[in-house]
Amino acid sequence: MLPDLSSPDQAFTARAVGARSRARSLVPQQLILEWTREIPPAFDNFLAGSNGEVLAHLRSLAAGGLRDTSVLIWGAPGSGKSHLLAAALAAARARNRCAAAAHIEQEQTPTVVPGALYAIDDVDTLSDGGQGRLFTFYNACRDAGAQLLLSARVPAAQAPLRDDLRTRVGSGLVLELRPLGDADKPAALAAYAREQGFHLAPEVVDFLLTRGRRDMGALLSTLRALDRYSLSTKRPVTIPLVKELLQPDLLQAADDAAPNPR
Repeated sequence: MLPDLSSPDQAFTARAVGARSRARSLVPQQLILEWTREIPPAFDNFLAGSNGEVLAHLRSLAAGGLRDTSVLIWGAPGSGKSHLLAAALAAARARNRCAAAAHIEQEQTPTVVPGALYAIDDVDTLSDGGQGRLFTFYNACRDAGAQLLLSARVPAAQAPLRDDLRTRVGSGLVLELRPLGDADKPAALAAYAREQGFHLAPEVVDFLLTRGRRDMGALLSTLRALDRYSLSTKRPVTIPLVKELLQPDLLQAADDAAPNPR
């Protein structure tokens, strides 16, 4: 049934309800776009937790402060290896250093630029041909004073690589990247929020960890969306604001729109 708009009060109420309805219809799409927006990997948006020493070594590598020909970071899937490789390349480029990802599995051995930094992900999954190209590339980097940042799921000694390559990969700095444990997540999330310029109260952190998805990628996406939503509505990040954000239909829409993780 259509509302009776014969009185001014009823007409004002109807307009207000309609405006609120239109605003609600716009917010989910804005939030979905924020939720699924790709944020360039950087050291500053990596939740280090107990990996502060790893992060410090990689910052030094990007700045040219390490002498090792290769640095290997290893850890379980989802621990942030790919993020850190991309962040190191970005940090090196910011210092006007030549830096690039080397796709050894799909390409011929790249030409080495002296002093450059190259990143190769998942070296423990390389085929025989890829391992041969990496062996040649490693030697070329060593001779030219270039450096390699490598990642794997296991330490060099356990990687399914040919012996001569395993020796080279293990001869440089080898760093274990530990996934954030549940006990580390509250402090890491609060620290990330501070770095982004907003306050995340302990009760909000607890709510996020008990009501939403607990993997760090989803938690970071939620924090970015909360920050934007808080700024757009001029409201602090509180549990009521989080409840508005974590609507089941919005979460499902974000999951449907988000790219599949590696």
